[in-house]
Amino acid sequence: MQQHQELSFNQRDSFLWAYHFSAGIGKPIDPKALKNQDGAPGFFWIHLQSDSSDAEQTMEELGLSKSVADSLLALETRPKTLPLEGGLVVYLRGINTNPEADPEDMVSLRLWLTDSGIVSTRRRDRKLYSVQDVKNDIDQGTKVASIGDLLLEIIERVVDRISEMVDILDEELVDFETSEAMDVKARQRLSVVRRQAASIRRYLAPQRDALDALYRSNKYLSQDQAFTLREQIDRTIRYVEDLDLARERAIVLQDEVRNRIADRQGMVMYVLSLVTAIFLPLSFLTGVFGMNVGGLPGIDNPEAFNLLTLAMLGVAVLLGGFMLWKRWF
Repeated sequence: MQQHQELSFNQRDSFLWAYHFSAGIGKPIDPKALKNQDGAPGFFWIHLQSDSSDAEQTMEELGLSKSVADSLLALETRPKTLPLEGGLVVYLRGINTNPEADPEDMVSLRLWLTDSGIVSTRRRDRKLYSVQDVKNDIDQGTKVASIGDLLLEIIERVVDRISEMVDILDEELVDFETSEAMDVKARQRLSVVRRQAASIRRYLAPQRDALDALYRSNKYLSQDQAFTLREQIDRTIRYVEDLDLARERAIVLQDEVRNRIADRQGMVMYVLSLVTAIFLPLSFLTGVFGMNVGGLPGIDNPEAFNLLTLAMLGVAVLLGGFMLWKRWF
């Protein structure tokens, strides 16, 4: 039975990849071989799928305690950093760039940091391309000298993807601000931008605090690495501020769209009112002279129709001149 488990370990749904780093070089490794790495130089990185049916068994075979496994298997997480059993549990959120996914539906990444390496988990169909970028770099020979370097590489990639999304939102708002044509569709799109900014900020603000707690823990990071982490924290703070500003800009633009639509509707109603003001007395005259009763003037006069028509034109001209004099249009 033990032999069957070992042979099928890499075929489990919960297992995504594992690397062992020595002298800065990361090489793919079978997780069961990690048991033979005790005392050997270097560190490992294991990436798992947390909502697979065999995820808990995989973590147990990797030697993770029940409390650590529960932390990595948690369904709902908010960004935070907390000490646990001599290590650190770090929850992060990254931009969801999966096909047909909403970018603001941010993907959760769970990290378990110890002196021997990192175990990370994510949920099924919730691939975080920031982590995939780090894996691709390792496969291409990028050196990762320490756990701190690997951790910072993951954090930096996550922040880079957030930066790209913030830039996209900013460019959309700039396009709206410089556009002369603002209609109902623009208002709807602004609502989407506003919602995206609010949703991303919802996780980015606590992520800033989580990175700050990681910085203050002063574990697994050298002085230079701590300085780099501080830069990523500052970037995150700036993106939180940018998202706050983006929401405010979206609100202002939505008000501008509403004002433009209201002005356009008001102009239409204004023109209709002017037309009505001109034709109302004309309609009154045609109504009076169209009554089928005796005694109406001009019934026996063959020029009566021409006279009435000229009189109506004269009334229209007088009303138009009066409106021009009053500068109503």
